[in-house]
Amino acid sequence: MTLGEYLTDRLGRILAQMTCGAAAASFLAATGTQPGVLILSILALSLVCVAAHLADFFRQRARLRELEEVMDSLDQKYLFTECVQPPRGLYERRLFDLTRRAGRAMTGAVSDAQAAQREYRGYVEQWVHEIKTPITAARLICGHLDGDPRRRLTYELDRVQAHVERALFYARAESPEQDCVIRQADLGEIVAQAIADHRTLLIQSGVRVETAGLDRCVYTDGKWASFILGQLLQNAARYRGAQPAVVLSARSLGRQVQLTVSDNGIGIPAHELPRVFDRGFTGSNGRACGGSTGMGLYLCRKLAGFLELGLDIASEEGAGTAVTLTFPAKGDLTKL
Repeated sequence: MTLGEYLTDRLGRILAQMTCGAAAASFLAATGTQPGVLILSILALSLVCVAAHLADFFRQRARLRELEEVMDSLDQKYLFTECVQPPRGLYERRLFDLTRRAGRAMTGAVSDAQAAQREYRGYVEQWVHEIKTPITAARLICGHLDGDPRRRLTYELDRVQAHVERALFYARAESPEQDCVIRQADLGEIVAQAIADHRTLLIQSGVRVETAGLDRCVYTDGKWASFILGQLLQNAARYRGAQPAVVLSARSLGRQVQLTVSDNGIGIPAHELPRVFDRGFTGSNGRACGGSTGMGLYLCRKLAGFLELGLDIASEEGAGTAVTLTFPAKGDLTKL
């Protein structure tokens, strides 16, 4: 708090005091008080008022600094009223009491919301595991079919499986520390798993997959990284060009490893590129091709943040898209 802020806040009171002082001076002058005595009285009264305001200003500023230091030192800011020194004066006591009551109400509401969120997350995970049973049964039935019906049904089952996995990872992304384990993993195995999980989609979409330089070790959660790559492969198949191809290539960047997933698809308009990681953003390509949820890249960004992966995207409309994952060095990880 500055002196100017204090004076602005007390402007009404100061004007009232000046008005009273002027009225008192007028009364004394009207009753015949000598000018010298009148001037001394006005100066004395002014000095008393200025001293009182300065003392109040320094007292309030010191108190505010004390409260700000307590607030800045707390990791859990809602414990402020419990950790601060006892309030001074009736007004401050009443104000702190109201703040505590509001804090307790907020804590209760947050606890209820967290409990509901945990319950919902548990339900989604249970539903995902239960829905896998009929999907597996449908795949077995599909094995008895031949020709085009088998290919079409397998393709649709893979789409269902992809949506189910996306729902599972969306639920887990709210509490990633409960499922994610970062350790040394083989990059080639992660990429191979992602390709295997989406083999049917890639084959039926006519997408040619090329790999290069994947014989490297990275520090990540293999399952989560494979899911991220799967979303990129799905996008490459969905937004493919005339002769679709996807290249997954890795290179060392100091102690880090960069994996680039590039395709020759239809690309992303330049004005939409900054928003592709936004939740629910489908863009003009998603609306034109249909079936887009706008959740794939959003989940990629969210999971990459927890895995401490760098995630960058570059695209040229009509020429293709390249997404680069930068795996951190072991010494740079905070969750290992």
